[in-house]
Amino acid sequence: MTAFALVASITPGPNNTMLAASGLNHGFRRSIPHMLGVALGFVLMVALVGLGLGVVFERFSLLYVWLKYLSAAYLLWLAWKIATATPASTEVGAGQPISFLQAAGFQWVNPKAWIIAIGIVSAYLPHENFLFGLALACIICGLTAIPCVSLWTSFGALMRRWLSQPAILRGFNLTMAALLVASLYPLMMEAGTH
Repeated sequence: MTAFALVASITPGPNNTMLAASGLNHGFRRSIPHMLGVALGFVLMVALVGLGLGVVFERFSLLYVWLKYLSAAYLLWLAWKIATATPASTEVGAGQPISFLQAAGFQWVNPKAWIIAIGIVSAYLPHENFLFGLALACIICGLTAIPCVSLWTSFGALMRRWLSQPAILRGFNLTMAALLVASLYPLMMEAGTH
């Protein structure tokens, strides 16, 4: 489970794309609430999925469908925000990084987070001592997420040194926005099969 949580946390996805863009546009320190919101929001999601939220979606499948469309719309809005962001290096105090609560709330519309949380609960938690296993899973997810989100945010922050020209910064932001939109591909393919 630790290896799965680590690989899931460090691979590209909506959270990591947004964190790299935040590191670039706002710097590491201003992105800390965003990083903590991702890590702790995901831990809460794993806990609630483990405590039965997955059953709600099984019983009310229409709710799950609406969540997918809401996820897609929110990801497109975030991609737009990233694509049109004005880097802090070109305009002091321009824009605000995503807050702790926004990042934590984003986990609920992040398709990758749902897949990982359901995967952890269904594949790695034993039926015996389930609550202990769930608590341990939450701790492991938190401990693996913190260095991974820090790494992506650091990557973005380090890129500020090399991306000092506004045109290059704009290109980076457009690339990050495009990657965020591309992360919708599995969601669209699934919607196309229904």
